[in-house]
Amino acid sequence: MKTTAVIFDVFGTVISIEDRRNPHLQLLRLGRQQGRWPTADDVKMIMTHELGWEELARCLDIRVSHEQLQHLAEELEAELSSLQVYPDAAQAIALLQSAGVKIGLCSNLASGYGPKVRELLPGLDAYAFSYELGVTKPDPCIYQAVCRDLGVQPGQQLGDERVVMIGDSIRCDRDGARAAGIAGCYLSRAGGGDFSNLIEFAERVLKE
Repeated sequence: MKTTAVIFDVFGTVISIEDRRNPHLQLLRLGRQQGRWPTADDVKMIMTHELGWEELARCLDIRVSHEQLQHLAEELEAELSSLQVYPDAAQAIALLQSAGVKIGLCSNLASGYGPKVRELLPGLDAYAFSYELGVTKPDPCIYQAVCRDLGVQPGQQLGDERVVMIGDSIRCDRDGARAAGIAGCYLSRAGGGDFSNLIEFAERVLKE
Protein backbone atom coordinates (compact mmCIF):
# COMPACT_ATOMS: atom_id res chain seq x y z
CA MET A 1 0.00 0.00 0.00
CA LYS A 2 1.53 3.31 -1.07
CA THR A 3 1.77 6.15 1.46
CA THR A 4 0.70 9.41 -0.17
CA ALA A 5 0.91 11.66 2.90
CA VAL A 6 2.84 11.78 6.17
CA ILE A 7 1.87 13.91 9.16
CA PHE A 8 4.44 14.90 11.77
CA ASP A 9 3.97 16.22 15.28
CA VAL A 10 6.16 19.28 15.96
CA PHE A 11 7.98 19.57 19.29
CA GLY A 12 9.99 16.52 20.25
CA THR A 13 9.44 15.11 16.78
CA VAL A 14 10.69 17.49 14.08
CA ILE A 15 11.73 20.52 16.17
CA SER A 16 13.59 20.73 19.49
CA ILE A 17 13.52 23.53 22.06
CA GLU A 18 17.13 23.99 23.09
CA ASP A 19 16.47 26.72 25.68
CA ARG A 20 13.19 25.87 27.34
CA ARG A 21 11.72 28.79 29.31
CA ASN A 22 8.05 27.69 29.57
CA PRO A 23 6.59 31.23 29.54
CA HIS A 24 2.99 30.01 29.62
CA LEU A 25 3.77 27.93 32.68
CA GLN A 26 5.33 31.04 34.20
CA LEU A 27 2.05 32.89 33.64
CA LEU A 28 0.10 30.14 35.38
CA ARG A 29 2.57 30.28 38.28
CA LEU A 30 1.81 33.97 38.64
CA GLY A 31 -1.81 32.97 38.96
CA ARG A 32 -0.94 30.49 41.71
CA GLN A 33 0.82 33.24 43.61
CA GLN A 34 -2.48 35.12 43.49
CA GLY A 35 -4.40 32.11 44.83
CA ARG A 36 -5.65 30.95 41.44
CA TRP A 37 -4.90 27.28 40.89
CA PRO A 38 -4.26 26.09 37.31
CA THR A 39 -6.81 23.80 35.67
CA ALA A 40 -6.95 21.62 32.57
CA ASP A 41 -9.15 24.28 31.00
CA ASP A 42 -6.28 26.76 31.29
CA VAL A 43 -4.11 24.63 29.03
CA LYS A 44 -6.98 24.28 26.58
CA MET A 45 -7.44 28.05 26.55
CA ILE A 46 -3.74 28.61 25.84
CA MET A 47 -3.64 26.00 23.08
CA THR A 48 -6.87 26.88 21.29
CA HIS A 49 -6.89 30.69 21.14
CA GLU A 50 -4.71 33.21 19.32
CA LEU A 51 -4.12 35.69 22.14
CA GLY A 52 -1.40 38.12 23.14
CA TRP A 53 0.01 37.98 26.66
CA GLU A 54 -2.18 40.74 28.08
CA GLU A 55 -5.37 39.32 26.61
CA LEU A 56 -4.46 35.79 27.67
CA ALA A 57 -3.80 36.92 31.25
CA ARG A 58 -7.15 38.71 31.30
CA CYS A 59 -8.98 35.62 30.00
CA LEU A 60 -7.28 33.51 32.68
CA ASP A 61 -8.08 36.13 35.34
CA ILE A 62 -4.41 36.58 36.24
CA ARG A 63 -3.14 40.03 37.18
CA VAL A 64 0.11 40.97 35.46
CA SER A 65 2.14 44.16 35.48
CA HIS A 66 3.70 45.78 32.42
CA GLU A 67 7.09 44.48 33.56
CA GLN A 68 5.75 40.94 33.91
CA LEU A 69 4.19 41.10 30.44
CA GLN A 70 7.50 42.25 29.02
CA HIS A 71 9.32 39.44 30.81
CA LEU A 72 6.93 36.81 29.41
CA ALA A 73 7.40 38.17 25.89
CA GLU A 74 11.18 38.07 26.30
CA GLU A 75 11.06 34.51 27.62
CA LEU A 76 9.00 33.39 24.64
CA GLU A 77 11.38 35.10 22.24
CA ALA A 78 14.34 33.35 23.89
CA GLU A 79 12.62 30.00 23.42
CA LEU A 80 11.75 30.76 19.80
CA SER A 81 15.36 31.73 19.09
CA SER A 82 16.48 28.34 20.38
CA LEU A 83 14.21 26.21 18.17
CA GLN A 84 16.07 23.83 15.89
CA VAL A 85 14.95 21.28 13.33
CA TYR A 86 16.23 17.83 14.23
CA PRO A 87 18.78 16.73 11.60
CA ASP A 88 16.97 13.43 11.07
CA ALA A 89 13.69 15.32 10.61
CA ALA A 90 15.12 17.48 7.83
CA GLN A 91 16.54 14.40 6.11
CA ALA A 92 13.35 12.39 6.51
CA ILE A 93 11.16 15.15 5.13
CA ALA A 94 13.48 15.63 2.15
CA LEU A 95 13.51 11.88 1.50
CA LEU A 96 9.72 11.65 1.58
CA GLN A 97 9.23 14.76 -0.55
CA SER A 98 11.64 13.45 -3.16
CA ALA A 99 9.41 10.38 -3.44
CA GLY A 100 6.34 12.55 -3.97
CA VAL A 101 4.87 12.11 -0.50
CA LYS A 102 2.87 15.06 0.82
CA ILE A 103 3.98 16.40 4.23
CA GLY A 104 1.86 17.94 6.96
CA LEU A 105 2.38 19.13 10.53
CA CYS A 106 -0.22 18.59 13.24
CA SER A 107 0.47 19.97 16.71
CA ASN A 108 -0.96 21.35 19.92
CA LEU A 109 0.64 24.80 19.92
CA ALA A 110 0.23 28.08 21.73
CA SER A 111 -0.16 30.87 19.19
CA GLY A 112 3.28 32.40 19.68
CA TYR A 113 5.02 29.34 18.27
CA GLY A 114 3.23 28.88 14.96
CA PRO A 115 5.00 31.53 12.84
CA LYS A 116 8.46 30.31 13.91
CA VAL A 117 7.54 26.70 13.14
CA ARG A 118 6.41 27.73 9.66
CA GLU A 119 9.64 29.70 9.21
CA LEU A 120 11.78 26.70 10.15
CA LEU A 121 9.78 24.26 8.01
CA PRO A 122 8.40 26.28 5.10
CA GLY A 123 6.62 25.07 2.02
CA LEU A 124 4.97 21.97 3.47
CA ASP A 125 1.60 20.83 2.19
CA ALA A 126 -0.42 21.36 5.37
CA TYR A 127 -0.14 22.93 8.82
CA ALA A 128 -2.76 22.06 11.46
CA PHE A 129 -2.13 23.94 14.69
CA SER A 130 -4.51 23.82 17.64
CA TYR A 131 -4.57 27.58 18.25
CA GLU A 132 -5.76 28.17 14.69
CA LEU A 133 -8.33 25.37 14.65
CA GLY A 134 -9.70 25.72 18.19
CA VAL A 135 -9.24 22.03 19.00
CA THR A 136 -6.37 19.97 20.37
CA LYS A 137 -5.15 16.46 19.73
CA PRO A 138 -6.56 13.87 20.24
CA ASP A 139 -9.81 15.48 19.07
CA PRO A 140 -10.61 13.86 15.68
CA CYS A 141 -11.30 17.28 14.15
CA ILE A 142 -7.64 18.29 14.13
CA TYR A 143 -6.60 15.14 12.24
CA GLN A 144 -9.47 15.61 9.82
CA ALA A 145 -8.34 19.20 9.19
CA VAL A 146 -4.78 18.29 8.30
CA CYS A 147 -5.97 15.42 6.10
CA ARG A 148 -8.36 17.71 4.30
CA ASP A 149 -5.55 20.14 3.53
CA LEU A 150 -3.36 17.25 2.37
CA GLY A 151 -6.12 15.98 0.09
CA VAL A 152 -6.37 12.58 1.79
CA GLN A 153 -9.24 10.89 3.59
CA PRO A 154 -8.47 9.20 6.91
CA GLY A 155 -10.22 5.91 7.43
CA GLN A 156 -11.09 5.63 3.75
CA GLN A 157 -8.16 4.01 1.98
CA LEU A 158 -8.59 4.79 -1.69
CA GLY A 159 -7.03 2.13 -3.88
CA ASP A 160 -3.54 1.55 -2.52
CA GLU A 161 -3.15 4.96 -0.84
CA ARG A 162 -2.80 5.71 2.87
CA VAL A 163 -1.77 8.44 5.33
CA VAL A 164 0.68 7.94 8.21
CA MET A 165 1.38 10.05 11.30
CA ILE A 166 4.31 10.01 13.73
CA GLY A 167 5.01 11.85 16.96
CA ASP A 168 6.34 11.52 20.48
CA SER A 169 2.95 11.16 22.22
CA ILE A 170 1.34 7.74 22.42
CA ARG A 171 -2.04 9.29 23.26
CA CYS A 172 -2.04 12.01 20.61
CA ASP A 173 0.19 10.88 17.76
CA ARG A 174 -0.29 7.12 17.76
CA ASP A 175 -3.61 6.27 19.40
CA GLY A 176 -5.40 9.52 18.54
CA ALA A 177 -4.34 9.27 14.93
CA ARG A 178 -5.40 5.64 14.71
CA ALA A 179 -8.81 6.45 16.16
CA ALA A 180 -9.19 8.97 13.32
CA GLY A 181 -8.33 6.36 10.68
CA ILE A 182 -4.66 7.29 10.27
CA ALA A 183 -1.74 4.86 10.62
CA GLY A 184 -0.28 6.35 13.82
CA CYS A 185 3.28 5.65 14.99
CA TYR A 186 5.05 6.45 18.25
CA LEU A 187 8.52 8.06 18.09
CA SER A 188 10.74 7.56 21.13
CA ARG A 189 14.23 8.91 20.61
CA ALA A 190 15.32 7.08 23.77
CA GLY A 191 14.12 3.76 22.35
CA GLY A 192 11.10 1.63 23.12
CA GLY A 193 8.78 3.19 20.55
CA ASP A 194 7.76 2.15 17.07
CA PHE A 195 10.75 4.17 15.81
CA SER A 196 13.74 5.86 17.44
CA ASN A 197 14.59 8.21 14.57
CA LEU A 198 12.81 9.70 11.60
CA ILE A 199 15.15 8.47 8.88
CA GLU A 200 14.32 4.89 9.85
CA PHE A 201 10.65 5.86 9.80
CA ALA A 202 10.84 7.48 6.36
CA GLU A 203 12.70 4.54 4.86
CA ARG A 204 10.10 2.13 6.26
CA VAL A 205 7.25 4.24 4.89
CA LEU A 206 8.76 4.22 1.40
CA LYS A 207 9.34 0.47 1.47
CA GLU A 208 5.81 -0.45 2.47
